[in-house]
Amino acid sequence: MSLTVYRKAHFNAAHRLFKAEWSDEKNKEVFGKCSNPLYHGHNYEMEIGVEGEVDPETGFLIDLKILKDLIMETVVIPFDHKNLNEEVAEFKQLNPTVENIAMVIYNRLRKRLDANYNIIVKLYETPRNFVVYTG
Repeated sequence: MSLTVYRKAHFNAAHRLFKAEWSDEKNKEVFGKCSNPLYHGHNYEMEIGVEGEVDPETGFLIDLKILKDLIMETVVIPFDHKNLNEEVAEFKQLNPTVENIAMVIYNRLRKRLDANYNIIVKLYETPRNFVVYTG
């Protein structure tokens, strides 16, 4: 029987959406106020889903304490209260859109979780704007 368990977490971070090769005017036209050269921030909420088979011996799909610790180590500590553009390696060259942030989170988790699990990243940039990434 396959099922999905979820863990919720959050982090607060600043970022700027822009392309360095574009003028300030074009960046503002495309990204609006999200292209503020002095950055802006969000209170990101996320739900991380792990899908797979339940272990008949333990009754667990995954120990949720292990998932909690993994999310803390790979996402919350590196991202929380950080300037994503300046302080997170993946975003030195990658525009930190909510789409790209979700993919980076997925890739960080994928490296640490058994390949038998499917991963679902649901990332809210605002209460009404979110993305779901499943690889």
